[in-house]
Amino acid sequence: MIVIIDYGMGNLGSVFNMIKKIGFECQISSDKETIKSASKLILPGVGAFENGMTQLKKLDLIKILNHKVLIEKTPILGICLGMHLMTNFSEEGNVHGLGWVNATTKKFSFNELKKLKIPHMGWNLIKPNKDHPLFNNLSENSKFYFVHSYYVSCIDSSDSAAITKYGFDFTCVLVKNNIMATQFHPEKSHKYGFHLLNSFLEL
Repeated sequence: MIVIIDYGMGNLGSVFNMIKKIGFECQISSDKETIKSASKLILPGVGAFENGMTQLKKLDLIKILNHKVLIEKTPILGICLGMHLMTNFSEEGNVHGLGWVNATTKKFSFNELKKLKIPHMGWNLIKPNKDHPLFNNLSENSKFYFVHSYYVSCIDSSDSAAITKYGFDFTCVLVKNNIMATQFHPEKSHKYGFHLLNSFLEL
């Protein structure tokens, strides 16, 4: 069973509907026994990093998630805030994250020569920098929908599977063994998101 983790921080319905459209059965849950039985996990999220960590602690989900991800090696896909929570630390609230990936979540900052709007919002290209099944059936012109003010900076460059340019190149897809994450929203990215989510579900 594919379980979408409900910790009160995301548009879970959009992810659920896309997975059903692809043709897989899934469940939205914060129940630890349900999460324990999952064959794949999805950690979506919209909102502030500190609130996300507070909610995971409040629901007592960190221990079971650590066991599923780090011990059982259950495939997991983080989306947007879900990706940020996987890092060691965030500048948003100066809060420690789950620490699954050796990376830091940083706030976009541009100088006077690059007066780009924050948040980064809209469609943008991604550029894979290593082979991975997530990118099966994606073309060089695949575009995804972004909306974020913070980005992930990988300390270990091998964890960065794809980049996007917004003022500078930043990691938009993380891959570390069974841990995967996207900065963009595949559930809002039409056919491109359909293909990427399908590739994750078929792993």
